[in-house]
Amino acid sequence: MTYRVETTFAGRPLTIETGLMAKQAHGAVTVRYGDTIVLVTACGKETPRVGCDFLPLTVDYIEKTFAAGKIPGGFFKREGRPTEQEILTSRFIDRPIRPLFPESWHKDIQIMATVLSCDAENDADILAMTGTSAALLLSPIPFLGPIAGVSVGRINGQLICNPTPSQMAESDLDLIVAGSRDAIVMVEGGAKEVPEEEMLRAILFAHQQMQVLLDLQEDLQRQCGKPKWAVTEDTTTAALTDQVRTTAQGKVKEALTIANKQTRYERLGQIATELKTALVPTDDTTGLAQQVDAAYEGLKSTQMRQMILQEGRRIDGRTTTDVRPISIGVGLLPRTHGSALFTRGETQALATTTLGTSDDQQLIDNITGEYFKRFMLHYNFPPFCVGETKPLRSPSRREIGHGALAERAVKAILPTEDAFPYTIRVVSEVLESNGSSSMATVCGASLALMDGGVPVKAPVAGVAMGLILEQGRYAILSDILGDEDHLGDMDFKVAGTQYGVTALQMDIKIAGLTETILREALAQARQARLHILGEMNKVLAAPRPELSTYAPKICTVQIDKEKIGALIGPGGKMIRSIQEQTGAKIDVEEDGTVRIAAVDQDAGERAMKMVKSVTATPEVGKFYRGIVQKIVEFGAFIEILPGTDGLLHISQISEKRIKEVSEVLKEGDELVVKVLEIDGKSGKIRLSRKEAIDYNGPLENV
Repeated sequence: MTYRVETTFAGRPLTIETGLMAKQAHGAVTVRYGDTIVLVTACGKETPRVGCDFLPLTVDYIEKTFAAGKIPGGFFKREGRPTEQEILTSRFIDRPIRPLFPESWHKDIQIMATVLSCDAENDADILAMTGTSAALLLSPIPFLGPIAGVSVGRINGQLICNPTPSQMAESDLDLIVAGSRDAIVMVEGGAKEVPEEEMLRAILFAHQQMQVLLDLQEDLQRQCGKPKWAVTEDTTTAALTDQVRTTAQGKVKEALTIANKQTRYERLGQIATELKTALVPTDDTTGLAQQVDAAYEGLKSTQMRQMILQEGRRIDGRTTTDVRPISIGVGLLPRTHGSALFTRGETQALATTTLGTSDDQQLIDNITGEYFKRFMLHYNFPPFCVGETKPLRSPSRREIGHGALAERAVKAILPTEDAFPYTIRVVSEVLESNGSSSMATVCGASLALMDGGVPVKAPVAGVAMGLILEQGRYAILSDILGDEDHLGDMDFKVAGTQYGVTALQMDIKIAGLTETILREALAQARQARLHILGEMNKVLAAPRPELSTYAPKICTVQIDKEKIGALIGPGGKMIRSIQEQTGAKIDVEEDGTVRIAAVDQDAGERAMKMVKSVTATPEVGKFYRGIVQKIVEFGAFIEILPGTDGLLHISQISEKRIKEVSEVLKEGDELVVKVLEIDGKSGKIRLSRKEAIDYNGPLENV
C-alpha cells in the first residue's frame, strides 16, 4: 500500500511517499520537489557488531546520471567513485542524524540516498536530508527525530528559503541548516562577509521554515510507521563505574592538567593500563575489559567537563575565551608562488599557493551540468601530524570535507577572474594537529595567498568553538583542543574577515542548540577571530605588490571577434608559431579576450606585440611596415597586417614620377607606408609610400 503526504514549501509542491519503491528496506521514502526526486532507504541490524563501542552508521548520497538524462563519461560508461559533491552531501546528512540515536546503540545502520530525477532547479541534496529523517522515522530503527534540512539565500537583505540556482547567483549567503522541533542540530555554509547577526537571523529563519517539513514526516509516521526495536541500556554497572571513579579519579584529574598533548595521552594511557590490571582478570571472557574502557572514557569526560564548568579552567590552563599562542612564518619555500606556516598551540598547517592559467582549471561534471573551477583548496592530514602510522590512501571524506570548508571560507575574499585571470590552487599540509586544523588551514591559506601577491579583498581567519552543557549550565570555549572536541558537546567553526562571516560549520552531540547559545557562540567567535587576524596582520597585513618571479605573468588584451580566426590561423598555425617563438602560452576566448601567460616577462611582452600585430585594425594616419605582395599596372598591394592588404597607387610610390611600379618595387620588398584612407563601406585601404619616406617614428606593427 502506498502512503503519501504533501505540502507547498517555499512556493513549490513537495511530496513524501512510501510503499511504492524499495519495500524490503526497513524504511524507504521518495521525496519529490518540482521534478527532482530522491529515493532514501534506511536499513539496520538488530544484533550489535562484535567488539563495537560506537555507532556504526554509514551514509551514502548517490547521483545517478540518468536522473538528468545524461550518460556517464569515461571508458566504462557507468557511475564510478563518489564525486566530491556526493561525499560532501553524504557528510552533511550524516552529521545531523548521528547524535539522534541512543548512546548504547552499537548496531549497523546504513542510509542510501539515490537521486532518481533532477530538474536542475531544486537541490536534491537538501531533499535527501529530509528524506533520511523520514525513512528512519518510518523504520524500526530507534531514531530521536524527526529533523529537516533547508537551504537559505539572501538577496538585497531578504532571506529566501530553498533558493533556485538563478537566485543563488545573486545571493551573498549560501547556508544549509538542519533542525529538530525545538533546536538547531547542524549548520553548513558560506557567505560574502555577512555580519554575525545576519547569520543568526538566517539560521533562525531556516528553523522556522522547516517546521512544516517536521509536521509532514510525523503525519506520515502516524499513518504507517513501524514499531521501534528495543534499546538495550549500557551494560556497564553503576558499581563498576563507582569502582573506576574511586580508583582513577584523582589520577585522571591530575593527568588532564598536563598541557602537552603527547605527554597527556601517554599518562592517560598508563592510567587505563593500570585500571585493567587492577579490575580485569587475565582470563576474563565476559567483556569486562570493554566495560572498564567505557567507564574510563566516561570518567575522563566527566572530569574535563567539571573542571571547565566548576573551576573555569581548561586542560591547558586557559580560560574559556583564550586563544592559544600563535606563531607565523611566510615565504619559507623559495620556489612556491606563496607559502605560510601557521601554528596555533599544537596545531600547525603549511599552506602553499600555486598560480596557473585557464588550462589548469578543474572541469566539474555532475548531473546539473559542467562548469570550470578556477580556485581549489586541498587539505591533507598525514598520519604523522598526530604521531600515528597509517597507510596513505586517496583523500578521506574528512579531508575532503575540511578542505571544502576552508575553500568556502577563502573563496569569498578572492579577486574576480577579470581582475586576476589566474587559476589558483592552495594546498594545506597539516603538520601537527590538536584541534581545528581546518581553521588553521584558513589562516594559512589567507597568508599564503597574500605572500603570493594575490590581491585578496581582506585577510580571513577561522576559529573553532566548543560547548560544555549540563543541566542548564554551559560554557562556550574558544579555540578548542582535540579533547574538548571529542569530550565536549559542540564543534562550531566560524571563519571570516574583520567585516563579517565567510564560512560556518556546526556539529553537535546533543539534541540541539538554543538561540541564546548560538548568539553567544557567534559573538565569542568574532572576538577570537579578530584576535587571530591581529596576530596575522603583524606578520603580513596585505598582499605583496608583486607576484613571485616563478609565477606565470598573465596579461590580457581584447581583440575584435572578427580577428580571432586570424590569430589562430589555418589549423592553429599562427597561434602555434607565436607560442613556439616566444615560449608564452596564449588562450583565446569566444568574446575576443586573449590571455598571454609567460614566466619570462620579456617573452610575454614579445608575444603580446605579435598578438597585437596579427589582430590589429589599420588606422588612418598611422605608419606601418609592409611587404609587397603583388605588383599590378597601377600600383602594388602591400600587406601591412597579417591578412590585411592595402593598395599603394603608382602615384604614391615616389616623390618623382615613375612609369612602371617595377622600377622601384618588386614582390617581397619591405617598406614603410602610411594609411591615407579606409573606405567605410568596402573596407579598402589606400596607402602612401611617398608620405613615409622621411618618417623615422614608431610603427604600429613592429
